[in-house]
Amino acid sequence: MPVRIFRNARIYTGDPSQPVVSALAAQGERLVAVGDESSVREAVTGPVELIDLDGACVLPGLYDAHIHTANLARDLTSLDLRGAGSLAEALQRVTDFLPQLPDGVWLSGGRWDSNRWDVPVQPNRQALDSVCPDRPADLSSIDGHTHWVNTAALRAAGIDRGTPDPIGGEIVRDLDGEPTGILREAATGLLGGMAAASDTRDLADRLLDAQVLLLSVGLTSVHDIDSEDCRAAYLSLRDAGKLKIRVHKAIPVTALELAIEEGRCTGDGDDWFRTGPVKLFSDGALGSHTCHMSEPFPDGSHGIAVTPYEDLVRLVGRANSAGIAVATHAIGDQAATLVLDAYQQAATGGLRNRIEHAQHLQWADIKRMAQLGVVASMQPTHCTSDIDLVRELLGDRDIASYAWRSVLDAGAPLAFGSDAPVEEPNPFYGIHAAVSRMRRDGTPPDGFQPEQRLSVSEAISAFTLGSAYAAGEERDKGALTVGRLADFIVVDTDPYLSELADLSRTRVRASVVGGEVRSAH
Repeated sequence: MPVRIFRNARIYTGDPSQPVVSALAAQGERLVAVGDESSVREAVTGPVELIDLDGACVLPGLYDAHIHTANLARDLTSLDLRGAGSLAEALQRVTDFLPQLPDGVWLSGGRWDSNRWDVPVQPNRQALDSVCPDRPADLSSIDGHTHWVNTAALRAAGIDRGTPDPIGGEIVRDLDGEPTGILREAATGLLGGMAAASDTRDLADRLLDAQVLLLSVGLTSVHDIDSEDCRAAYLSLRDAGKLKIRVHKAIPVTALELAIEEGRCTGDGDDWFRTGPVKLFSDGALGSHTCHMSEPFPDGSHGIAVTPYEDLVRLVGRANSAGIAVATHAIGDQAATLVLDAYQQAATGGLRNRIEHAQHLQWADIKRMAQLGVVASMQPTHCTSDIDLVRELLGDRDIASYAWRSVLDAGAPLAFGSDAPVEEPNPFYGIHAAVSRMRRDGTPPDGFQPEQRLSVSEAISAFTLGSAYAAGEERDKGALTVGRLADFIVVDTDPYLSELADLSRTRVRASVVGGEVRSAH
């Protein structure tokens, strides 16, 4: 097996002792030499294959710490309502999309955001019935925590005026007590995954398409947060030799007992596929007005506690005692407080438990996260997408919002991701958001709460070493040093030297995983 030497590049290693080099060598999937070209050549023996990078910039492979790849794969061929400015526009997109669907397949997808419609009111089933009366329709909101369904879908799921709200969810009803077609949080589970089940297109094939997209934006590893069918699909791709990105696969809470019975533990697996944490939910989302807040929203509600605290404590203890780390979704400040309380009460040592999103925090809880070693798994583009919502719904209350600067300064581990398909999977959008606190159009010009900005180096580290640390993989990923995996990307601009606005425009020329070029442009 020849040694591949990648030369003539400005290579940022992520290693403080040797931060920038010009060459590296890979044998098999691992790095065997890193430094200037002459020292790298001296360090290797046997046949050599030289790959000239023509002076390009090289970064460690980027690692998304929170992404829904099955949902992303399905969204590639589903109805897209992102950017719709009104209910009328959303319904027109439904009308235009329906002829593409095979018989028997539910209308799915969505990603609508009624907060940005000309009349910012959530829609109802009658509106959807007007353009899709017979085929069941299940359309997710942009944050995935609210579903808009038609009458046919309600009928298929057996949801009517007599159906009780599940714990941690709400079937929104009109004044007569009839379901409006809006299902929130745990109530979306009443649909039983029928939309996905109706589409017989193979998930593994869809994940191959998503894999191409992820490699094209520089992602060489992911923490996938989707369900057990996604796990099975990835395992089939690995066994067939088709997996080109590395997957750290979360366990849905509904499969926790199965995972324990099968003996799964966080970190088990190989360099291509490993078992991740179990995913719990403490609350909902800001855009759906269901994140659990200590102070009420303008409408008087405090959001939804999706998992009652006693159950949270029980699940944390059950998972940790079986060697499974816990990653708990918490967006509201009260949700994060309860999660930290549960970790403090029930967690066992040695596992890296996480808070997913950690968008709005009590200042004291940031210190607690550091003290408990809880990983803050955050998505920078949520901040820039939510600027108007935060101002409207949270006002000037004294909490830390998207406070990655404060989290890092307190000493809590920080890992970055995208939450795609809620947001775009491109990590350079996240790096730009973390560094600028601006939208990609440059607004607001001074950045939203600019005191929470990160440096470019810190933002890239959160997308590399931070994500690797969250997975317990920091000895293998996140930096380019001898012995680590040869996972890196070649980009068209140097993010350390480029203008701020150019960060989000960075394009990936090649993604190398395990020493092989897996994607090139």
